[in-house]
Amino acid sequence: MADKLTTRAEDYSKWYNDLVLMADLAENSGVRGCMVIKPYGFAIWERMQAELDRMFKETGHQNAYFPLFIPKSYFSKEASHVDGFAKECAVVTHYRLRNAEDGSGIEVDPTAKLEEELIVRPTSETIIWDTYRKWIQSYRDLPLLINQWANVVRWEMRTRLFLRTAEFLWQEGHTAHATEAEAIAEAEQMMNVYAEFVETYMAVPVIKGTKTESERFAGALETYCIEALMQDGKALQAGTSHFLGQNFAKAFDVKFATKEGKQEYVWATSWGVSTRLMGALVMTHSDDNGLVLPPNLAPDQVVIVPIYRNDEQFEAVSKAANELMGSLRAKGIRVKFDNRDTHKPGWKFNEYELKGVPVRLAIGPKDLENGTVEIARRDTLTKEVVTRESVVETVASLMDTIQKNLFQKASMHRKEHTTTVESYEEFKKVLEAKGGFIVAHWDGTAETEEKIKNETKATIRCIPLEGASEAGHCMVTGKPSSQRVLFAKAY
Repeated sequence: MADKLTTRAEDYSKWYNDLVLMADLAENSGVRGCMVIKPYGFAIWERMQAELDRMFKETGHQNAYFPLFIPKSYFSKEASHVDGFAKECAVVTHYRLRNAEDGSGIEVDPTAKLEEELIVRPTSETIIWDTYRKWIQSYRDLPLLINQWANVVRWEMRTRLFLRTAEFLWQEGHTAHATEAEAIAEAEQMMNVYAEFVETYMAVPVIKGTKTESERFAGALETYCIEALMQDGKALQAGTSHFLGQNFAKAFDVKFATKEGKQEYVWATSWGVSTRLMGALVMTHSDDNGLVLPPNLAPDQVVIVPIYRNDEQFEAVSKAANELMGSLRAKGIRVKFDNRDTHKPGWKFNEYELKGVPVRLAIGPKDLENGTVEIARRDTLTKEVVTRESVVETVASLMDTIQKNLFQKASMHRKEHTTTVESYEEFKKVLEAKGGFIVAHWDGTAETEEKIKNETKATIRCIPLEGASEAGHCMVTGKPSSQRVLFAKAY
């Protein structure tokens, strides 16, 4: 299986596409730019969703659901928001089909034109803030902490599975607060929730920061983000959280009565992560043999493969395997016993290596005689033989060991591919020869930012929130700079 997989060194982009397809994560659909997420890929997304949903609820948020269709007039109420999404919107203009009179098939009924066009949700700020106007009357109604799990449509012209598709799955949080300070604290909190999830469950190290003005979410006063580095040296924005100020409250007239009886506009945030995280997971850890999944998110943390030559051996091995599966499940470990008789053990070994199952156990007649089990680790591709008495504790310990190993490996890769530069010439050389994150001074102007982007294709990924400020001079203009920022080419 893996011998058909393009290597990363040969063509990283093709390796990624091949792997997503061969590991049964997703495939292209009959609808241009849209994907089918296959059961194995969706099982990983469900693990992500479950942990994030738990974290959201632990921070006081509730789930709701809002319409897929948004009246066009709603978008015109917040000018910068519509400017940011206008080129990506899919628009519904009619509501009925009919059989063509010439018998050529189905056609849109021209008499069934909508009075007002509907936008297929690219993001939900406008429909949600129109709703919040009815929900919020008093300070007693605040804070309003709502999240929704949904699909959105952004009409992308160049698409890649998980990383950029016309339709994708995500969650979007939308909150309303009585004060500016509360809203800013919420936006920062959710950035930290995302960072904790990505590092703890995905084993992907991230850098927290704020976006430059030109890179902010349309309609936001501040955008907080987490940035991750992929194996090919490109950055990937893994999550964003936006402080929206009072822009949407004013656009949709969302006011509340204060304790003193005054009418004031609420303060807003929005925040979201999407199935793009699946792409980050694949590109951070996987290798030329296939997927490498962190145990915290693997649908199957352990797979047991029986080795046998006849029905009698199969029966004996299966009994031992089922007992072992029960013991592991009692420890909270997700286990699969692959007792299919349609595939040989070697084929199964290759399949689970390709699919990134963290630990593989093999049990055969000799293991029954010797009281042993063979353990194979996906992250290191190493094997060891342990006693039946110790296998459960060994595997339970390996879950944490593998999780930490993947994070450390990714952290080391990021460290080795983060370079501090002083001059623009050095910046361009590093970008071309090494890639990765580049830390450099910038004068804070949109003109310099645009010049760098046009000449090198690199963008300012974020203004890091952690680390000491360091006075210096812009690598391009020589003008004063109060801190270094993070550059990279990005997905």
